[in-house]
Parts: sequence; C-alpha cells; structure tokens
Amino acid sequence: MRADLRRLAQLAERRLPALTRLRRAEPLPIELGRRRIYIVPTAFGLGFGVLLMVMLVGALNYANNAAVLLTCMLGSAAAASMLFAFRTLDGLCLRDIRAGHAVAGEPLELVLDFSAQRSREAVRLDCAGESLAFALQGTTELRLRLATTRRGWQALPRLKLWSTWPLGLFRAWSWLHPQQSVLVWPRPEAAGPPPLLPGDARERLRPQAGEELAALRDYRRGDAPRHIAWKASARHHDLLVKDFDRPEPRETWRLDWNALRTLDRETRIARLARWLGEAEAQGRRYSLQLPEQRIDIGSGPPHYARCMSALAVLP
Repeated sequence: MRADLRRLAQLAERRLPALTRLRRAEPLPIELGRRRIYIVPTAFGLGFGVLLMVMLVGALNYANNAAVLLTCMLGSAAAASMLFAFRTLDGLCLRDIRAGHAVAGEPLELVLDFSAQRSREAVRLDCAGESLAFALQGTTELRLRLATTRRGWQALPRLKLWSTWPLGLFRAWSWLHPQQSVLVWPRPEAAGPPPLLPGDARERLRPQAGEELAALRDYRRGDAPRHIAWKASARHHDLLVKDFDRPEPRETWRLDWNALRTLDRETRIARLARWLGEAEAQGRRYSLQLPEQRIDIGSGPPHYARCMSALAVLP
C-alpha cells in the first residue's frame, strides 16, 4: 500500500510539478514568475460577482441599457483588479537573507532583501505566525523576528507573499522556501559558580606603559631620561617627569571543556556560555578549549561571537 502511494506521489510530481515544487527548499535569489503565482477570488470578490450577476439579469430583464453599461464597467474593473493583483507579485525577487544573533528561546532577527524593477503596493509577508505589510520601491529591507527553541542550526520556514491590491476582490499569493539555515546560540545558565581555571590560567597581563599623560611629578632616582619633561622643568627648580596612565592588569580566563567532567553535555554548554558572557561583560581576555577545537585568547564582540557559535554547533 505504501509503495503504491509512493509511486502515485512520484507520478503526480512528474505530471504536476507545481504541487510539490514550492515545498522544496531552493537557493537564493528567488524570483517570482507567472508559473508560481496563484489567484483566487476573496469572499468579498465572490459576493461582488454574485451582485454583478443579479445586476446583469435585472438589466437584461428590463432592457435597461444604462444598467447593462454599469454592470459591464464594474465587471471590467473586477477583471482589471485581478491583473493588478498578479502584477503586484510578478517579478518580485528575494535576493538575500541576513540573520542576527540570539540565544535559544529568544527571537532571532532576520533581514530580508527584496528587489523589483517597478514599484509595488500593499504586499504582505507571512512567516511563522508573523505578518508584515510593505511597499517596494526598487529595493526594500524587511526585518522580522523568528522564534527559536533550541541551539544549533535552524532551517528557515516557508515564506508566503500575498496581496489583494487594489480592490480586495482577488488574492494573489506565492510561496518562498529559501535553502538557508540560521545559527542559534546556546542559552546561558541563570546562575552558577565562577570559572574553574587551571593554575596556569590565572596569569595576569604584564602592565604596559599607557599613551595618555596623567600628570607631572618630581623626578625620582631611576626614572628614564626620555620621560623627563624638559620644557616644564625649565620653569621649576627641580626636574619633572611625565607620568602616564597604565592599564589595570586583568586575569586571562582559559575556559576548558574538560574542567566540567562531572556535568552532562548541555549543562556544560550552558555554563561555558555564561562564563563567556561574564568575561565579555568584564572586558577580560579569554580562550575556549572544546573537545575538537581550541579558540585562542582574545576579546571583543567578534571573538565572543566565534566562541558562542562554536558552542552552538557542538553535537
């Protein structure tokens, strides 16, 4: 029975590819053509069509030429609105999709880049329960929020583009299924112990002389001659020395996956994610040792994003 159903589905796909084509993911860019745009009358359009039929029957029954002319004009307007609804989507192109960063359980921001050769009005986009309306003038960027549930790669859902412009008599729609995934970071644990650093990991950065002048002080034995403020010393009886700001030494955190052997895999990932966030918030330098990857010491948003992405793709 299942084999017969499978053969029937394959036959339908060969004979009617439009039934299953739009459910398969496709690479960007995706352009809408006449073979993938569908049109049906709306509820208002069906009622309007019934009204036109009643008007036409009455006009012909009473031989009222003015009523016949009015009915024909309204019918022409309805037919033209169907063409306009089709042209609203025809030629629309989804060029690129860019994703931001988010931890599991928080919405992820997506930026969709649409383009078209002519202006479009009243286009709507439906994606995962969220609906956006936009007008297109050349190129347009849409921002929508995608719900996330777990860490790792998450495939994008199908996008539905539709419009009832200009009169609301017909609904034209099409499906976009981009072949793209977004990376969701692991959710850090709410609270826990401080990092368990090895003995050689609690190294301190060597203080280096700063570049900004803090003050002038009296000369002390052993001061370098290049730090003497000769112009200022000429106006005083004693030598004055330039005193520069020095950065406060900070610990370098070496976060090691193997230091958390007593925890299960997901708890390890959540704790390392929390430690990464704390190190970044405190402005520390840190490294990350994972089972099959080592990320060297660094700091800043790009380094933090690299570490969190490495945690997100762990099996």
